[in-house]
Amino acid sequence: QVQLVESGGGLVQAGGSLRLPCAASGRTFSNYVMGWFRQAPGTEREFVAAISRSGGRLYYADSVKGRFTTSRDNAKNTVYLQMDSLKPEDTAAYYCAAQNPKNGVATLSLPIGYDYWGQGTQVTVSS
Repeated sequence: QVQLVESGGGLVQAGGSLRLPCAASGRTFSNYVMGWFRQAPGTEREFVAAISRSGGRLYYADSVKGRFTTSRDNAKNTVYLQMDSLKPEDTAAYYCAAQNPKNGVATLSLPIGYDYWGQGTQVTVSS
């Protein structure tokens, strides 16, 4: 079992920045590929970013590439999502998730590939 807790959400103006930490507890954090997803009201949960176990490989949705950066600190059991140049269309609840270790890159961008989820943190970007 892995428990995940996101924080850092809030209200920000367009063009601003936010950093979302996601703290993990339970099983060995470094065993898990970590992902970030978001969900706006009335829409499906969509992939934002993912980071490999060591942090050496990063994956991003086209919509956030060049603006968002994910990183992790395995010593602190924490994964981060740095969001810069925010746009109103980035408004959503943001979730971190731990991928099932049996799954590979093919399911990296799919919610079904992840076993554990945080409760989410709301990000609202005003125009």
